[in-house]
Amino acid sequence: MATQIESKPLTDGQPDVAESAAPVGAGSAAFQSQYFLRDTAAGVITGAMAIPLSIGIAIMSDYPIKVGLATVVFACLVGWINAWFKPGNYIGTPGIAAGLAPVLALGVATFGIQNMAFCILLTAIMQAIIWKFNWQRFLLVAVPVYLVEGLLAGIGLKILLKFSEFTYEIPAELVTETFWNATRIQMVAISAVGFGAFVFLFSKFKNTQPAIPYFALIIGGVVLAQFVSVPMISVEDVPLELRLPLPTADVTIMMLVYMFFFCAMLAIVDVIEQVMSNAAIEKIDPLKRKTNSNNSLLAIWIANFGSSFFGGMTNLDGLAKSTTNKLAGAMTKFSVLIVGCVVCFFMLNTQFLDYLPKFALAAIMMFTGYKMIAGLVHVTHYGPYALMLALFTGGLVYKVGIFEGMLIAMAVHGIIHFLVYTKHDNMPGKDVVKRYFDNLKRDSSSNLQ
Repeated sequence: MATQIESKPLTDGQPDVAESAAPVGAGSAAFQSQYFLRDTAAGVITGAMAIPLSIGIAIMSDYPIKVGLATVVFACLVGWINAWFKPGNYIGTPGIAAGLAPVLALGVATFGIQNMAFCILLTAIMQAIIWKFNWQRFLLVAVPVYLVEGLLAGIGLKILLKFSEFTYEIPAELVTETFWNATRIQMVAISAVGFGAFVFLFSKFKNTQPAIPYFALIIGGVVLAQFVSVPMISVEDVPLELRLPLPTADVTIMMLVYMFFFCAMLAIVDVIEQVMSNAAIEKIDPLKRKTNSNNSLLAIWIANFGSSFFGGMTNLDGLAKSTTNKLAGAMTKFSVLIVGCVVCFFMLNTQFLDYLPKFALAAIMMFTGYKMIAGLVHVTHYGPYALMLALFTGGLVYKVGIFEGMLIAMAVHGIIHFLVYTKHDNMPGKDVVKRYFDNLKRDSSSNLQ
């Protein structure tokens, strides 16, 4: 994607980058020799930060941790290769997404982990169709942003409550008949201090070096674990095998139908999150390069398609990792390849992950859940109706379920619009439907890149 870049000083103490130093052409998004050291350093920092996030998301998704890490590695490789030909963004860092974790967990609980590879394959095929016809431009019109923010808030609450259990968990050998014994109270105090320190460091360094709170919490947790007995992460060294992603023999026709709708929701949420991430990544790009969401979607569905053959998860360019990548000095997608290499090291040497305390992981994931809930603040810009619908959606997702909650919220949204048009504007029902599709066509055309 050709982009003219003006000479512009970078912030955060980074050196000036001139157009003469940043030639634009085939492959410039994937690698530029003058940025080799910067991209390598950024990739190492972002990769280290991605490890605990990926572990937490894999746990929340009810997937083996090693499979989650393998998904990140493969998505990084695909993202880097794709940048040579059809760059979507220039510093976005792919990986497994927290917003999709409970959706995947729902799939595991409903269809079984043995059928999830087929679900990921079906999701990738749907995304390939969306990419082929550039239908992603319709999705943010058909499914409002504020409804998606409500969905993510409900998921964020699930994540926060899920990992809050780690804050008072104690080693099995120290469990007594009295629940709130001295060891458990001590564990709660350690967790509270760890979480407070993480939040403080994040608020202090979020605009300069957002990886610092992650490093501080993990290193501090590892050191503390040498003196105090605390629960540690246990990583099952599962084999990664290539196999055809086919449904098992006991899958019924009705289950296949339910799988279809489940995968449609998974594909749509994945695409919408990527579109929203791209908009944010474009704003933080150090060279102000334009993103192309449809090109990003190409990398996503290829990575999802490939990961289905080893039982992997879905992926997208996460904003937290992408922001860290930018502030660490990344200029091209070569940094993403380094991220994949860092994650690959721990994927192949899972014994090192056993040193990660659960309370440190809990602090990171609870903060992630909080940030997803805090996204509701953005909805206030759309007015009181949008905020009410977002809160309603979040409540449904948390209480009723992700799939059912999303469907109910969309149905309510459609009914309200139908009633407003028919009652307020006194329009016949068929004209309301025609007006909706006319608006959809107009708005989506304005969103074309």
